[in-house]
Amino acid sequence: MFCAEMKKNPLICLYFDRLFTHYGKQFWWPCKSGQNWEIITGAILTQNTAWTNVEKALNNLEEAGMNTAEKILYCPEEKLQELIAPAGFFRQKSIYLKIMADFYLTRDAFYKKSSDMNSLRKELLSLKGVGRETADSILLYAYNKPIFIIDAYTRRFASRHLGLDEKMPYDDMQKIFMDNLQKRTEIFNEYHALIVQLCKESCMKKGCNKLCGKLFQE
Repeated sequence: MFCAEMKKNPLICLYFDRLFTHYGKQFWWPCKSGQNWEIITGAILTQNTAWTNVEKALNNLEEAGMNTAEKILYCPEEKLQELIAPAGFFRQKSIYLKIMADFYLTRDAFYKKSSDMNSLRKELLSLKGVGRETADSILLYAYNKPIFIIDAYTRRFASRHLGLDEKMPYDDMQKIFMDNLQKRTEIFNEYHALIVQLCKESCMKKGCNKLCGKLFQE
């Protein structure tokens, strides 16, 4: 059972069930190695760009042998910027990646063991280039911590199908999802991945197609 005992918005659970029945398991985070560092790299590079562009940048890093935190940390700035250019904002993101590489090399083992979510999140948010969505993506997908990610896709889904204000503060919307679902990493992981798939296929920026009506009609 994936619903919280005292759920306040039953549609959140109902629609998770319908999405999972329709799409099945999504096997997220989408990366080749499944290693923490690749997930963290992707979380930084995906800021303000499409995942297809991130994949190009990740492929460049892999082909150049720059696929570890240590190599990123000591990679010349201009070379790193050239490799990640497909992901856009390459000057800023090269700085962010080096900061995250230093973080990873010193804090990875601690993050794997710690269950102090508030402290972990606070530390991540103190790093340059890490906002709430990026921090939560790292916590959920790299470190298997039970936290729900609010991104543009989640906001679109919540507005159109759950009756929530799309411009609601990040933490407020996150709390609504987390209050209505069991606090389990696999549930938060799967639900976010299903929402992303829905928004790419049906609940698109320009509007919903017939699939949305089929999945969410009462």
